[in-house]
Amino acid sequence: MSTLLFYNGIGGFSPEGDEYIIQLPEQQMTPAPWVNVLANPNFGTLVSESGQGYTWIENSHEFRLTPWSNDPIEDSSGEVFYIRDDETGKFYSPTVLPCRGSGDYQTRHGFGYSVFEHREEDIYSELCMYVALDAPVKFFVLKLRNDATRARQLSVTGYVEWVLGDLRSKYAMHVVTQISPDGALLAQNYYNTDFGDRTAFFSATTSMLTLNSRSATCNRREFIGSNRTLQNPAALENKQLSGDVGAGLDPCGAIQLAFNLAPLETGEIIFILGAGQNQDDATSLVQRYLTKAAADAALLTLRQYWRNTLSAVRVQTPDPALDLLANGWLMYQVISSRLWGRTGFYQCSGAFGFRDQLQDVMSLVHTQPELFRTHLLLCASRQFVEGDVQHWWHPPMGRGVRTRCSDDYLWLPFAICRYVETTGDVAVLDEKILFLEGRPLKDDEESYYEQATPSQKSDSLYQHGVRAIVHGLKFGEHGLPLMGCGDWNDGMNLVGALGRGESVWLGFFLYTVLQQFALLAQRYGDTEFATRCDDASLLLQKNLEQHAWDGTWYRRAYFDDGTPLGSSSNTECRIDSIAQSWSVLSNAAPSTRAKQAMSALNHYLVRPIDGVVTLLDPPFDHSTPNPGYIQGYVAGIRENGGQYTHAATWVAMAYAKLGETALAWQIFNIINPINHGSTLEAIHRYKIEPYVIAGDVYSVTPHIGRGGWSWYTGSAGWMYRLIIESLLGVQLMGEQLRFCPCLPVNWDQFTLDYRYKETLYRITITRGPQEILTLDGIKIATNMISLLNDQKLHLVNVTVETNIFHEK
Repeated sequence: MSTLLFYNGIGGFSPEGDEYIIQLPEQQMTPAPWVNVLANPNFGTLVSESGQGYTWIENSHEFRLTPWSNDPIEDSSGEVFYIRDDETGKFYSPTVLPCRGSGDYQTRHGFGYSVFEHREEDIYSELCMYVALDAPVKFFVLKLRNDATRARQLSVTGYVEWVLGDLRSKYAMHVVTQISPDGALLAQNYYNTDFGDRTAFFSATTSMLTLNSRSATCNRREFIGSNRTLQNPAALENKQLSGDVGAGLDPCGAIQLAFNLAPLETGEIIFILGAGQNQDDATSLVQRYLTKAAADAALLTLRQYWRNTLSAVRVQTPDPALDLLANGWLMYQVISSRLWGRTGFYQCSGAFGFRDQLQDVMSLVHTQPELFRTHLLLCASRQFVEGDVQHWWHPPMGRGVRTRCSDDYLWLPFAICRYVETTGDVAVLDEKILFLEGRPLKDDEESYYEQATPSQKSDSLYQHGVRAIVHGLKFGEHGLPLMGCGDWNDGMNLVGALGRGESVWLGFFLYTVLQQFALLAQRYGDTEFATRCDDASLLLQKNLEQHAWDGTWYRRAYFDDGTPLGSSSNTECRIDSIAQSWSVLSNAAPSTRAKQAMSALNHYLVRPIDGVVTLLDPPFDHSTPNPGYIQGYVAGIRENGGQYTHAATWVAMAYAKLGETALAWQIFNIINPINHGSTLEAIHRYKIEPYVIAGDVYSVTPHIGRGGWSWYTGSAGWMYRLIIESLLGVQLMGEQLRFCPCLPVNWDQFTLDYRYKETLYRITITRGPQEILTLDGIKIATNMISLLNDQKLHLVNVTVETNIFHEK
């Protein structure tokens, strides 16, 4: 496997970087499930390297078609396939699980698809899974080739377990199944009041094959049998399935196709799984998509979409690990898992987090700004009249939780500023959006979950941002923002639960929001509110310097009783990462203090030997006052003193902003997942996928360096911005592109293709004796160029002396 990039003995990247290829010889498995998230905006599936996974429509938590499992040992599934030799009765799966055959398996996870290859004796199989880009349909395209000199009698069986809700145990008894006139298996769950009309379907057809027989069943008990599992189901011992359908069954959908395969003949079987709004819609979808032409067209459309999206920015640097992340895997993770699927192996959310996806879409300005715009308007519609927001909510019904979290609503004006600054789309500020209405939280209530109702009141997106800021201008005795029941770190939910605790980090973040929104308000013509933002930010800056500085670094917060948190006087959480990094990112701290704070962060929280950048130190265990449920986490795990990668990217961004080039790149190299899985020893320590970002990495013995949640983490979007904007220094500002590279000392040059609408800019950044910027050979006096959409190729050459263009 020497042709694979960063091959670790189990897997590596294809030479083009668009696939991660996993080799599984007999008895070998990955250290943990390595998955792919295949999704469109309203439908999707998750699949592991062993072929196991689940499928959903509209909401990956609330309406699963098949069961979700996050058991990393068993890696079970409700979607399985079998190939059987009908002469001998021997059967196996074309994927590693549930019924592993003999010999090697290979899995290829690509952008929007996964492929599983295997050879069993003389039968070569290739199973490709993907979902349509614009329809609730999942394809399983199984190609079989007979490499023997004799004909083979084979059958292929596809099996799914119906859920049609969140949990199979809740809904199985209510699922009603039937077989449509064209042979599709249909399933409905009228007991699910939100999705009762939705009709799931499972069907199959063949290409280049003549069927000997076709049979089906919707009876799971019949299929698996008594005291058996999917590794050895009873139905595979029979030539035909019974055709049992109806109500009162243990529901499933199983289809078996039997056929002959001549010597050297290739055949193709296509299964589709999905759901329609009702029976008529489901039947229509089956008729439309259950053909080879439709399956091929759906795959072509899907691959074209991802190729176009992920090629908007293409980099070629001396660091191939950086290139792999920046040229596809990070942006794919952001869109497929975070924005569309809202799921991963370790967390099946289905909900939109108000602060969460707003941060994700901020990374889309270079690739899919229209998705950013759409999501801004969606989030504004989840804001209450009072200015606070749903902390998270479940589409499509909109049920969500109203909380006392103190930062959620501020991400809306922060994201509005980012969108307008980078796209120049001022018109979005006048878009009218309805508010929500709901009962206020009671005095002793931290949160509640309910179906909020749309208000009769609406206002412009700009005024939604204003209302969020006004709601956030609430301060404690130190003049710092009230923390409520958690700021960015939800686990610190008791620090300000009584309404008096204050957040230092939130002070820096609010300062940033006020400064940026003041500029936006001025641009919008709202001078009065611009002045209010400026005045509030200056007072807040003064209070931060007077009450947040601990002598060597910035404190994290003050408890309700005035006890400091994140102070040298604390025995636990003496220093917290995000207060230090945001003192820099906000521009609120004096340069000398900001550098001193980041020096302390480097001393206490950066552990290069262990390969982690921890969130805080020491972890919480038993200290008082109790900060909240963060203290219930094992010390060194997740937010409680582990590496929370989201925050670690902010550390690297802060070092880059300070011009601390070596430290910025050191942090990037520590948190780059590819570096955690470049050898067999390293990957058995890290365990999870080396091709996507991990939400957290453990920092406690004996699990130091082990990856935690993968895929479903906001770290991916921030990592993309760290690479493109902070390190490579390419920053979009409306119709201008600014260059502020932060080059490591061992780099002399890198290139970057940047697509602005339909126009390509080929950019070369080189280290040289003097700083020069040219556009198509013409010297530019500043460090930015004006962008044109003339559909021509433009050549940009940037020469920098170390970090001469880097913002100090």
